[in-house]
Amino acid sequence: MHAMVLNAIGEKLVWTELPDRTPGPGQIRLKVTACGVCRTDLHVVDGELPHPRVPIIPGHEIIGRIDAIGPDVTGLNLGERVGVPWLGHSCGTCPYCRDAHENLCDAPEFTGYTRDGGYATAVIADARFAFPLGEAGEDVALAPLLCAGLIGWRSLVMAGEARRLGLYGFGAAAHIIAQVARWQGREVFAFTQTGDTASQDFARSLGAVWAGGSDERPPEPLDAAILFAPVGALVPAALKAVRKGGRVVCAGIHMSDIPSFPYALLWEERQVLSVANLTRQDGLDFLDLAPRIGIATRTTAYPLHEANRALDDLRHGRFDGAAVLVP
Repeated sequence: MHAMVLNAIGEKLVWTELPDRTPGPGQIRLKVTACGVCRTDLHVVDGELPHPRVPIIPGHEIIGRIDAIGPDVTGLNLGERVGVPWLGHSCGTCPYCRDAHENLCDAPEFTGYTRDGGYATAVIADARFAFPLGEAGEDVALAPLLCAGLIGWRSLVMAGEARRLGLYGFGAAAHIIAQVARWQGREVFAFTQTGDTASQDFARSLGAVWAGGSDERPPEPLDAAILFAPVGALVPAALKAVRKGGRVVCAGIHMSDIPSFPYALLWEERQVLSVANLTRQDGLDFLDLAPRIGIATRTTAYPLHEANRALDDLRHGRFDGAAVLVP
């Protein structure tokens, strides 16, 4: 197998030939057909997440075909197309797992961060955390659903029944969740970097009723806002934009420091919430719903060996939607 390997934090990934791997008990091996490039991958490469494991193969929006099955695996078949997300394993025994909150597991493993991920031609996965995808849809188009879609979905659920919904940072996750929100009958207000008229036009093309810079106020108070951009200064900005009793949901795994702000912005029962990882039930719910919605992802494909270029383009916002690596 071949992979793009992070050997040291802050360094570029290295194209590496590795021995083929054999799945153990409860595991499957996938021949990777597509792997999305997520902002979390940048956080891994830059060392912004605690306790990094290196060397590591990044990537956690994985689409592939099962080409080997280990002992004790049921319900999956050779040749079947599956997706592998960020949460790659949970212990099943801690209080959080027992209470249906495996996203908060005390001993988790994360694909592309603490266990090798999908920037490779093959990957070993815990069979319990692989989602059957059926045959509808192209691999490249489906890859962003495995994190941008799933984390966006969990964030949307946490936003509650908000009719007027603000999305801060209109990238891979927001362009998917905007479509879900519109399908649900919500009004979407898109916030981009100041002056990013291309992303604002993109948001309007997906049904946003308003699009502007993150330094602007929406034309009417929001019921809730989801922050996909990892910028702490957006928290008080979003609090200013939501109505009394409104919610601000922070969707990222990492965010710059939140600046101090007057209590008056939080008062009147506004809430600030964070989203951590996902559960398998999130995956089942969203991936069942996605085909009915008819989500169209905008993707830019890169050869696997150009993963460094894809990460750099993501860092500098050189594309709309999501980047996807293809072996």
